[in-house]
Amino acid sequence: MPLQPLEPGQLNVLRARGAVMALGLLVPAAVVEIALADRLPVHGVLAGVALLLGIWLAIVAPPRRWRHWGYAFTGSELHVAHGWWTQVHTIVPVVRVQHIDVAQGPLERGFGVARLMLHTAGTDQTVVALPGITRATAEEIRDAIRARIGSAA
Repeated sequence: MPLQPLEPGQLNVLRARGAVMALGLLVPAAVVEIALADRLPVHGVLAGVALLLGIWLAIVAPPRRWRHWGYAFTGSELHVAHGWWTQVHTIVPVVRVQHIDVAQGPLERGFGVARLMLHTAGTDQTVVALPGITRATAEEIRDAIRARIGSAA
């Protein structure tokens, strides 16, 4: 089944989250470097490693992660696939859906994307999340599932 890619705005969300994590690593590393400046034989190693890791998190990793997401809605099933190393393809039959959420955090709102979350019956993987689609698409899928569930009752 051909899968649709996530919206480009999700790539920006991933980059912004990576940048926040990078700052969370870089600031403490710089503080430690400054606090221990007189005791360290080599200066800048800790901050340099944190900077390289930050570049990976904010610039290199997001496009790689974004490219490995896809989804398809057939009307009776939602397919969500993601992962490069560990590939996961989840198929949610509409008749198993018990609750549907459409959510947007501040970053997602800023970049024009939303998350569709399906809560299903069962004990394993009871919440399936599809990030990085437009709010309109998320609402269309939500409404189609709701109509299908309503007609099955």
